[in-house]
Amino acid sequence: MRELPSLGRKTLGGVVVLALVGGVLSGFVDKNALSSTLRLSVPIAFAALGGIFAEKSGVINIGLEGHLIISAFVGIYATNLTGNVWIGFAAGVLASTLFAVVFAIVCLEFRADQIIAGLAVWLVALGLAPFLSTVIYESVNAGSAGFDPITIPGLSEIPVLGALFDAKPPVYLMLLAVVGSWYVLNYTAFGRWVHASGENPQALDTAGVSVKRVRYASVLLSGVLAGIGGASLSLSLGEFSGNGQTMVDGRGFIAIVVYLLGNYNPIGTFLSTTLFAGLQTAQIQLQSGYLPSSLVQTIPYITVIIVLAGVGRTRTPDAAGDHYESGEE
Repeated sequence: MRELPSLGRKTLGGVVVLALVGGVLSGFVDKNALSSTLRLSVPIAFAALGGIFAEKSGVINIGLEGHLIISAFVGIYATNLTGNVWIGFAAGVLASTLFAVVFAIVCLEFRADQIIAGLAVWLVALGLAPFLSTVIYESVNAGSAGFDPITIPGLSEIPVLGALFDAKPPVYLMLLAVVGSWYVLNYTAFGRWVHASGENPQALDTAGVSVKRVRYASVLLSGVLAGIGGASLSLSLGEFSGNGQTMVDGRGFIAIVVYLLGNYNPIGTFLSTTLFAGLQTAQIQLQSGYLPSSLVQTIPYITVIIVLAGVGRTRTPDAAGDHYESGEE
């Protein structure tokens, strides 16, 4: 009972902060702002959904940034090679999935440290994608055809919400993926297995379900989802930029923050993602004002930290990061 007042203060603090953020953003919300928020949300949301499946099964995939980078480049390259955006998109997803296969084998078969293996995935992709771009295009940057928007007549004219009906395919895929992930995790046998694998793998093993297979499937699914995010990022813009931290620019690490903020719930994670993306949209508009641009650029990151502190701690799965072999006690 002594914990209730503290919990109440944290929850109230989170609600107050969110209300203040909503009040600030309300002055910037229009159709263009919502469209920008949805577009910026796509790679982060997909990577975060992938991270949820992996970590809830007990495997911490900190290499989401690497999956986004390699799929972003391969999506552009394959589109140029075939002349078809959707083939390029599929190739980008496949490249990310292959990285996930390697990561899964290293972690589940050779019992490598998951954090180190995830960082290796990121560093390999960070070096490989710009290198391949330089070899193929003689530049770290490359362009190709991109996705065209899908506009639904009539509905696209609705004030503000019309942005939902005048968007590129990845936005619609993101909305479907959020709902689908939520349903799978909460209402399917696979979702229950994922939860048990991350919370009590011994119980899952006793029930006759292979913990290793569930974790393999979850890690591969994280690669697929992150691959969709990375390919969507580059093919929505029709370009890959390999300068610095590449065009991905930390979105994979932001994805980890937003799914922790969303407490591993796909719906909560999506709301956290749109909060961050909405703040990015707002800070772009604020840069035209009198505040220093360097200060304005920190607004999304500072706000997310404040909200995370206000809402309280996220409970990670009990067996996250732990290795397990069938028959272990």
